[in-house]
Amino acid sequence: MTKKINKAMVLAAGRGERMRPLTDNCPKPLLKVSGRTMLDRALDDLQVSGVTDVVVNTFYLGHMIEEHLQQRQAPRINLSREDRLLDTGGGVKKVLSFFGNDPFFVLNGDVIWTEGPSGPVFSRLESFWDDAKMDVLLLLYPVAGLPDHAGAGDYYLPQGAVQPVFKTNAANKPNMIFTGPRIVHPRLFAGAPDGAFSFTDLFHKAEAAGRLYALVHDGAWYHVGTPEALQDTEKKLHQA
Repeated sequence: MTKKINKAMVLAAGRGERMRPLTDNCPKPLLKVSGRTMLDRALDDLQVSGVTDVVVNTFYLGHMIEEHLQQRQAPRINLSREDRLLDTGGGVKKVLSFFGNDPFFVLNGDVIWTEGPSGPVFSRLESFWDDAKMDVLLLLYPVAGLPDHAGAGDYYLPQGAVQPVFKTNAANKPNMIFTGPRIVHPRLFAGAPDGAFSFTDLFHKAEAAGRLYALVHDGAWYHVGTPEALQDTEKKLHQA
């Protein structure tokens, strides 16, 4: 990969139902963990890796996200206002022309991680990306040792392998969970439906074509899906 990946999309439109009552009056990406919003943490990590332009989609309490983003100088923010929820796949397809024919990062606006010894997450993903054989590159994390609220795992990835197998296709119990960050090539959206659909459908499409790859995160990762998980993450970050 010689051309720099300098564009990304942060998914921030959801209602954050599982995070209620904290999200009754605050969109989930604006909840703070250790004094900084989850959305700013994501944007900071993108900026560190050289990303200059980011699309942030909004729906639930979108005006609050827009007002908050006005405080940022970088990266440049482009808003995608949804008048109805388009889910993770439809939200990206709506703005696909923004990315042209180049691969780009996609991530959720509500995930927390820390860097491992190999450096920034997005720089690692970019260095591993191979445009000739990949349509999607996922960042995975081992499920061993994760708290129950993080989930039971999404993929099985044999040690040393780079192509994950989705849990329903695997003969083995899933040992990896999808963390949120990924690189995607626009060609993956060929034939995708209009309107709302899950990005997971595109993961399955890439896997079936042999073009779904994965990189295992070597730092810490935290699933922040409920108020209890947020408190747990706060505690672990303070202890780190």
